[in-house]
Amino acid sequence: MSHQIVVQPSGRHFSTDEGETILAAGIRQGIGLPYGCKDGACGSCKCQKVSGDVTMADYQAKALSAEELAQGLILTCRATARSDVVLQSRQVVSADAFPVKKMPVRVQSLDKLSDDVMRVVLQLPATEAMQFHAGQYIEFLLRDGSRRAYSMATAPHTLVTGQPQVELHIRHMPGGKFTDHVFGVMKEKEIQRVEGPHGSFFLREDSQSPIVLLASGTGFAPIKALLEHMQHKGITRPTRLYWGGRRPADLYMNDWVLAQLPLMPHVQYIPVVSDALPADAWTGRTGFVHAAVLQDTPELSGYQVYACGAPIVVDSARKDYLSHGLSEDDFFADAFTSEADKASA
Repeated sequence: MSHQIVVQPSGRHFSTDEGETILAAGIRQGIGLPYGCKDGACGSCKCQKVSGDVTMADYQAKALSAEELAQGLILTCRATARSDVVLQSRQVVSADAFPVKKMPVRVQSLDKLSDDVMRVVLQLPATEAMQFHAGQYIEFLLRDGSRRAYSMATAPHTLVTGQPQVELHIRHMPGGKFTDHVFGVMKEKEIQRVEGPHGSFFLREDSQSPIVLLASGTGFAPIKALLEHMQHKGITRPTRLYWGGRRPADLYMNDWVLAQLPLMPHVQYIPVVSDALPADAWTGRTGFVHAAVLQDTPELSGYQVYACGAPIVVDSARKDYLSHGLSEDDFFADAFTSEADKASA
């Protein structure tokens, strides 16, 4: 049975099919609902249910607490409508919802950026251009029906007409079905199938607020895309980039960032290492990368924060930053949930 979903304050509406989650229905019909992992692990799709009945599939408590559920909050990626539903969602912007497409891609090149990070460049179909925002991600569609999501590390303006390519940064997870393939037997010219674009992580250009870009590990991939986009569009809002890793080698494109700084004088770069060894001879900032932000800016009122990487970093940043003046409407995140994270939902 179909049900109508109305999203306030935009007034946009769409219908759900029998058994379809609210988020899946919204994506299918081009409604720009916020979301991240689509598996009940990150909480990016959390919003207020104003009225109506839904059933919720299993999810992680960190994505939606019992208190939030009691207050009427739901995860649209896990919620199936049982009646007509009215939602309150702040990020519904129809102009920002590009069509999601399935397409074949060819592996153009493989390049190790560190011992456990591979840069994979994919050749997109020249006849089926994919529109996307800098910061969004694509999903590999594997033969067994499973999916693997990776952020695009390139801004859309870099796609060359007739030979469009996107760059991914894939970290090796030993024992991981897909990453073992990437680091083991994947070859150039190999054909894969992908779907995208996905995600609501992209720069809000209607603001003049100063920006904090927060990345941990390969969370740098979508941040790189944002930096490319800002440089292309001439966006000169004061920006601080914090990139954290356990060891200096985890900052696998540090030289690339340093090369951009003379071209973007409004950007400050603060690399942070948490577990440097004496052999690393690290003389920069140490500790947790999200904490370094508060050391420099203890009052975040009036800022926008874009956070990407490990769920523990994103979750800690959200909690701590909101308690230091940041508006929840100005915190944008993409938590890189692994299959283990999703399995524990």
